[in-house]
Amino acid sequence: MIHLISFKTAKFDTTKERLNPFNPISGESVLIWLRENALGSSYSSTKPDTEDWGWYMDVSNDVSSYLVGSIAYTEKEPVLGEKIEWLIQIHKNRSLKEKILRRNKMTADDALVATILGALRGDAAFTDIEVNGDA
Repeated sequence: MIHLISFKTAKFDTTKERLNPFNPISGESVLIWLRENALGSSYSSTKPDTEDWGWYMDVSNDVSSYLVGSIAYTEKEPVLGEKIEWLIQIHKNRSLKEKILRRNKMTADDALVATILGALRGDAAFTDIEVNGDA
């Protein structure tokens, strides 16, 4: 199961992000914010890095590990203070054995998803928050 969380915010300045050398897609800002404000001491994470589809970081705790990706939907040069639509993708890593034995699946009440949603919903700068899980 993959979780997709979309929302809108003017909280981040995408013009201050590092350049994604594969594709001119913003997404680093929200991952930095997640590392500094949402994950707390329960999770460890790598620094955001680039991929051809956007930005990602690895997140883990004592029980599970995840790939968390992010992109900003900007068709034109963003104007500072204008709301931008963002998408966060959360994918739980599982070993081949776990997949075969159907263990350690990502569920609708996954702790990392709840942590990220709690942080987004707890900040009035984030609006239009939607969650989609792919069973």
